[in-house]
Amino acid sequence: MLTTFRRQRQLARVRPGDGSRLPEFRLWHVFTRTRFGLDLEDHRLDVDIRYGADPNTGHGVARLYRDGVQVARSRLPATFAVSGGVVEIAENEHGLKRVAHVGPDGTTRTLTPHPRTLEGRRAGFDRRFPTTSHALGIVAGLLVLACGAIELLHAAQAVTRRPEVAERVGTLVLPYTLSAGWLTVIGVVGALAAVERALTLRGRLVDRRR
Repeated sequence: MLTTFRRQRQLARVRPGDGSRLPEFRLWHVFTRTRFGLDLEDHRLDVDIRYGADPNTGHGVARLYRDGVQVARSRLPATFAVSGGVVEIAENEHGLKRVAHVGPDGTTRTLTPHPRTLEGRRAGFDRRFPTTSHALGIVAGLLVLACGAIELLHAAQAVTRRPEVAERVGTLVLPYTLSAGWLTVIGVVGALAAVERALTLRGRLVDRRR
């Protein structure tokens, strides 16, 4: 029921496209734009996503193209009604987490990233070097967990040092406290690892073994 309500709300904010042609994806677009596509029985769908393009909310904006012509647009997260179901696009703080065609029976097909996008380059690396890609995924997943745990423990220590908190729950004392500089480095490493995981759009920290 919650999924149905969310989908209806997202469908309600879809606006008609302007009929423009799908622009080419250039190398310098990789940090501001991404693109996914899917071939259906009688036509081609493309979703062009611009990060932070909505001036009012800062959300990304998705534009839906049918056979290269813009037919709809919406801010993220977005759901577009298309032939044979809907296209759902969801994001988190590290990037996209879902770009999929969902049929009436719940059948899901993830759209294919354009080969020049970061997602497409990550997918290409996975196809060419599957073993290395799997190892990279394991390392990135472990880094996300480790960096998150370190930052969470230091945040908890800082909170419990407040007198009003210490009186109620006591003070957490870590055996070793990292400097602000090291915590910044750990935060950056954790964020990069999370982005690597987000580029796979698989929704898990560690990929399943093939």
